[in-house]
Amino acid sequence: MKSPRKKPRNALANQERQTVLDTLRSKRFMDKAPTEVYATLLDEASYLCSISTMYRILSEENEVRERRDQVRHPNYKKPELLATGPNQVWSWDITKLRGPIKWSYFHLYVILDIFSRYIVGWMVATRESAVLAERLIKASIEKQGIGRNQLILHADRGSSMKSKTVAQLLADMGVTKSHSRPHVSDDNPYSESQFKTMKYCPQFPDRFGSLQDARAFCRDFFPWYNGEHHHTGIGLLTPEMVHLGRAKEVVEQRRIVLEAAYLKHPERFINGRPKKQDLPTAAWINKPDLESEIKEVSATIAV
Repeated sequence: MKSPRKKPRNALANQERQTVLDTLRSKRFMDKAPTEVYATLLDEASYLCSISTMYRILSEENEVRERRDQVRHPNYKKPELLATGPNQVWSWDITKLRGPIKWSYFHLYVILDIFSRYIVGWMVATRESAVLAERLIKASIEKQGIGRNQLILHADRGSSMKSKTVAQLLADMGVTKSHSRPHVSDDNPYSESQFKTMKYCPQFPDRFGSLQDARAFCRDFFPWYNGEHHHTGIGLLTPEMVHLGRAKEVVEQRRIVLEAAYLKHPERFINGRPKKQDLPTAAWINKPDLESEIKEVSATIAV
């Protein structure tokens, strides 16, 4: 008969484990992933345990729920857009929100910065309209203080996106326009990812009872998304932290919290002293494949 497995010396004490479990089960965090809980607590100068430990505790309690399947977007060569800071490349799109009865919809327009993931403008309307899109884009550009030849605005090939109204506005304001390729849905991944986050949040309803209901939901959602949602694509920082230039300060504060936790219980950090978190440096739409480019150049030289 096998003897019981000895408890690892770096394991949480029973009371500490219970504290983690109570925190994850709390009303505040019951619908949030461990990564979100971890980052939120860290920004409040609190460290309970690692993300993997949170998952392990939930697994032991049979409380790990299946996550939705994640679509893996392949890289495409065109368009190839690079942002190394906020307000260099924006992405915008329109999605439908189901209305109170079958076949009724409201249209949600959203513009976001691909580097910071910050929502710079949004609007809910009863229809898709180039005129409405023009107003939203112009207001967002003015609010962010965008100068001429500073910004690239990327979108798919919907009727509003390709309209002469929007094209003329961008030309007048010195903004470069960019479009996804025909029949390629993955050329606008940042907008698609943001819409997925919104539609999978626990508060998102199956239908909206009215235009006012849809706008009320968005008035709550977008401030949360910008100011509280810890985005995995930017190192569990919030879009607001990155967009407003607070990322360096927050990362340093996190380092201090983790260092203190390491000095108190080094045995619980199985990979050693916590490494300094990297700041976001770049965001691509279709990052070039260097290896393929080298092969193409070599083939050209050979010919």
